[in-house]
Amino acid sequence: MSTTVETARSSVIVAIDGPSGTGKSSTSKAVAAALGLSYLDTGAQYRAITWWMLTNGIDVSNPEEIATAAAKPVIVSGTDPAAPTITVDGEDASGPIRTQEVTSKVSAVSAVPEVRTLITALQRSIAAAATGGIVVEGRDIGTTVLPDADLKIFLTASPEARAARRSGEVKGSDLTATREALIKRDAADSGRKTSPLAKAEDAVEVDTTELTLQQVIECVVTLVEGKRVAA
Repeated sequence: MSTTVETARSSVIVAIDGPSGTGKSSTSKAVAAALGLSYLDTGAQYRAITWWMLTNGIDVSNPEEIATAAAKPVIVSGTDPAAPTITVDGEDASGPIRTQEVTSKVSAVSAVPEVRTLITALQRSIAAAATGGIVVEGRDIGTTVLPDADLKIFLTASPEARAARRSGEVKGSDLTATREALIKRDAADSGRKTSPLAKAEDAVEVDTTELTLQQVIECVVTLVEGKRVAA
């Protein structure tokens, strides 16, 4: 088989969407690594701009103030699935963006249309530059950011399973409070007017409630390989 055909087969764009706690990040990184694809965590970009606003005194309860400041930070995402990075104005933000304060404010910031327009453009440029193919995970990738993705996957899981996974990631967290926070986040993300969390009509839904992470990874790898062969 020629190198040209091999490149065409491997250059697949995979969109993985779904709410928090479904295994999106772990699955996406592992699939990208297994198949030699680039990887992009779009949620980290929204967290990054939220963190920048919080640290720069922007009132994140004021959409107009958020919109005015949206274009100021420079966000750069590394796409190596083995070691994904994110910087804001040259500063490593991978740790700070995972704080509870950022988590509690990111839905409000990401709901502002000006923010979504800027971040969506950034995400599309990163995907376009990934000549070897890329796995992009988020909440509106298959519906808004990359509607022409070669493969769209929507991960789901019961609120109980998602809360248990999240609680396991954060020591000392309360399971009930975590579940309530996830449901609240779902409502905010699904109900926003601009690019809501939604399953694309042509997405393959994978319920991860009863599956181990390895089983989910194997399922998605099989779907991607099937898409490559079909192409």
